[in-house]
Amino acid sequence: MIRVMLPEHLRTLAKVRDEVELDVSGEVTRARLLDALEARFPMLEGTIRDHQTRVRRPFLRFFACEQDLTHESADAELPAAVVDGREPYMVVGAMAGG
Repeated sequence: MIRVMLPEHLRTLAKVRDEVELDVSGEVTRARLLDALEARFPMLEGTIRDHQTRVRRPFLRFFACEQDLTHESADAELPAAVVDGREPYMVVGAMAGG
């Protein structure tokens, strides 16, 4: 099981309290993980990635194993610690302002 931590506003939208556990078969990439997340929680479709382009929405970032994975390819395999459930994959809302 892959553990996914969502920011508060997405947890509220998905009606979950804590991290989400997903089963992703085959090679575990960000694209496949987000496909599984959106399949399980259809209300999240378009909130993390654009509906058409599937590109990450601005002000969202991806972290795992103390690494910023935001700019990694969506087809790159996720770290082994995420795949085997030891570490969560985190979707984080970025802060902006002045």
